[in-house]
Amino acid sequence: MSPPLFLLLLLGLTGAQATTDLRMAAAMAAGLCKTRPTDLVFIIDSSRSVRPSEFEQVKVFLTKVIEGLDVGPNATRVGVVNYASRVKNEVSLKTHRTKTGLVKAVTKIEPLSTGTMTGLAIQFAQNVAFSEAEGARKSPDISKVAIIVTDGRPQDNVKDVAQRARDAGIEIFAIGVGRVEMNTLRQIASDPLDDHVDYVESYSVIEKLTKKFQEAFCVTDLCASGDHDCEQVCISTPGSYKCACKDGFTLMENGRSCSGCSNAATDVVFLIDGSKSVRPENFELIKKWIFQIIEKLDVSERNVHVGLVQYSSTVKQEFPLGRYNNKKDLKEAVKRMEFMGKGTMTGQGLNHIRESSFTPANGARPGVPKVCIVFTDGRSQDYIGEAAKKAKESGFKMFAVGVGSAVEDELKQIASEPTADHYFYTADFKAIGQIAKKLHIPTCPEEDPCECDSLKKFQKKVEEALQALTKKLESMSKRIALLENKIV
Repeated sequence: MSPPLFLLLLLGLTGAQATTDLRMAAAMAAGLCKTRPTDLVFIIDSSRSVRPSEFEQVKVFLTKVIEGLDVGPNATRVGVVNYASRVKNEVSLKTHRTKTGLVKAVTKIEPLSTGTMTGLAIQFAQNVAFSEAEGARKSPDISKVAIIVTDGRPQDNVKDVAQRARDAGIEIFAIGVGRVEMNTLRQIASDPLDDHVDYVESYSVIEKLTKKFQEAFCVTDLCASGDHDCEQVCISTPGSYKCACKDGFTLMENGRSCSGCSNAATDVVFLIDGSKSVRPENFELIKKWIFQIIEKLDVSERNVHVGLVQYSSTVKQEFPLGRYNNKKDLKEAVKRMEFMGKGTMTGQGLNHIRESSFTPANGARPGVPKVCIVFTDGRSQDYIGEAAKKAKESGFKMFAVGVGSAVEDELKQIASEPTADHYFYTADFKAIGQIAKKLHIPTCPEEDPCECDSLKKFQKKVEEALQALTKKLESMSKRIALLENKIV
């Protein structure tokens, strides 16, 4: 079935679930979906209440789910446990490495036709079917999943046994048929129950659950779907992706961004408004906002260093440049910042940046670009014009971020040119995360415009001298030609 028609069949879905189903269906239709590597064990009830014809329908259901899986030793391994009063390991996780062999083994399973010891079957699955001896893998990247199909009341305890299996890391789906007790299914299944408990009226309609389980094991190719945050190149991996860079670029420490320069050393200082108008709950949002920006930087001893200053009625250096050279320690230090909660002396804060933060005594490195990110939510109680001017004249790249009652004229005074690239404003603290995404801190040294002008002047003089020399050569050539003619 072609993808457009396949998608049209899904238009009847509604609400949030419709969006999820449609995205998944589109991925499957476009061939962007692969099943994630899983150790999967089916636990099937073949007690005497399950008639032979119904048991055949269960096997058809298993076969159709298996057909939608990537079966293989390094992909999905499948086992089948058959139970009634006793338990039988029909198919081991290590036995069949191909889909064809697996399906053939399922078709040969016969019902046991005795009692219903569901608890015993779950315990067997945990202890035996999911053991390394039977082919289960220890890797944390390999999910362990059990799908139980039952139609009756268990004759033993399932609640505690199922809990132990879930605690051991086994995700359990419970499918009930006909007169099954729903409470039993809920005791067996993993959370959320809405996703892990299913009921069908009879074995004749169990096949309708096939699609659900095919989608449950589906992993979209995130690179192909565009659902990734790689700056340049996205490389698909099972259930995830990794980022890379084009030739001439280097992948930064955050694993997503690319640097096009060999020297990405930059000193970055945050100047954060801690005045009482910010309020404690919003101050915590500011910390998260700082985390977002830190994630975009190549923080290391050699490259980006970060400092933090808070101001209110006074100015407090939270930590200087270079004290923390990895993101984890940086974030922990930002978390420890305590809200000052007094006035708003932005000008005083700007002077502190110029006179103290960007000095060698506080970790600033000579010859390294200096960037200051100012965050404020209100009008300054002191004059900022001169302080902002001196900061920019000192060669600092100034970013101004304002929220709520921040005065936009003041922010524009602070921001470097072009203002559109260095000034940001939003009315709501909850929207500052979007600013973090837009704010781009250059970590490659800019060309010195003076050096460029000098080079251009030199180039122009050389060109003028060459032109003059060419004219002289032409003149001399003409004279030589005249002399040759006179001699002849």
